[in-house]
Amino acid sequence: MNDRPSWYDEQAGPLVRLYALTRGRARPSPVLLDLLSLVTAENDPARDPMLSPEQAAVLTLCRIRPRSVADLAADLDLPLGVTRVILTDLLDYGHIRVTRPVRPVDIPDERLLQEVIDGLRAL
Repeated sequence: MNDRPSWYDEQAGPLVRLYALTRGRARPSPVLLDLLSLVTAENDPARDPMLSPEQAAVLTLCRIRPRSVADLAADLDLPLGVTRVILTDLLDYGHIRVTRPVRPVDIPDERLLQEVIDGLRAL
């Protein structure tokens, strides 16, 4: 038996797992995945036997209903960065569809909408 003290304890959990899940990548692809972006599964996880268990779990969760990126990270019990890498891989493979939230700057203000209504009424 080894009498040397180890630098981690049993509570540390797996030490290499997250690195292995992302195949060494620390950042997702340039696709912007906002925390509130909704993810919808396009395929059944059973159709692709090459999916990792985490990728299959994403597809299973997103087949029930669209899920936000933040919800998926929480449900998978994975850090947000790892979740984003997994999601960008699934997006690149065509397994998911991502709907980004509408930015407040893109929402027309009430005055503009009233002008449109007034213009339509004038027709």
